[in-house]
Amino acid sequence: MQSKQSLQQESHVQESNILGQFIPIHYHYNMLLDEQRMEAFRNAIQAVIRPGMRVVELGGGTGVLSFLAARCGAKVWCVERNSELVEVARKAIRSNGFESMVTVIHDDATDFIPPEPVDAVICEMLHVALLREKQAQVISAFKDNYRSRFGDRLPRFLPEASVLTFQLLEYPFLFSGYQVQVPVFQQPTPNQVGIELSELQTYGQVIYDESIPMQFGWSDKVTASQSGQLSAIRFITQNLIAIDTQKQLSYPWPNQFLILPIDEPILVEEGQEVAIDFCYRAGESLNSLSESIQVNQSARSVRRRIAA
Repeated sequence: MQSKQSLQQESHVQESNILGQFIPIHYHYNMLLDEQRMEAFRNAIQAVIRPGMRVVELGGGTGVLSFLAARCGAKVWCVERNSELVEVARKAIRSNGFESMVTVIHDDATDFIPPEPVDAVICEMLHVALLREKQAQVISAFKDNYRSRFGDRLPRFLPEASVLTFQLLEYPFLFSGYQVQVPVFQQPTPNQVGIELSELQTYGQVIYDESIPMQFGWSDKVTASQSGQLSAIRFITQNLIAIDTQKQLSYPWPNQFLILPIDEPILVEEGQEVAIDFCYRAGESLNSLSESIQVNQSARSVRRRIAA
């Protein structure tokens, strides 16, 4: 029989895997191929990082963002707790000729404190709706640790902000003639499958150098912008990697869109109000959001549970 301690350790490992804390190397290949992501971070880093700056990357993965900062002339500490990725990053940084400027550190980002004050912190542990990955927790922990060592003056954070939105959607959930209600991820591009039944509703905003909320939710009515069959809710998260107020420029990067189906689609008419309720904590699983959602139409009070 397993001891209580071993069960707790196993549970922690399972949660880490489920919540995206140990992303397999082949997923990093897909991220490296994502030119929209790479261009957004490359342009933001080039706009912010200057020669001689000191930079920390939290959750460095393969080390590509640390490489981009070093290429701008920064001294970088790249922190990664997945031992496999630590070796990949060290080898890649060395093969690209930046081992003198980037130190890859095997550590938990929530515990790491740099050896000296830094100018910027890069952290791309981002998932739509701030689910699964621990962006909010990691940056909050880093700020606490950093202040305890170096005082209240914080470095600049990249990304600087995330804006969380959702909208009502008519979506077919039809795949090669087979209809099945499952969560769907969409690339953040125009002309996606689905009919938008409402405007985007903002339910959360995170400014990373300010106090970071851990609880998100919505409890209000949404007005249908056109008639249709409400079958899903689409969550859209826009991240502002860097904001240049003087030039009035920003460097945005959207996460993939997340579509959660409603078990029993309902007909809505243009101008009709639909009550939507949901709540979840940053970093939780998709199910934590899907299981919290309630949809109430007109005078009826029927709990519509989103399929997990």
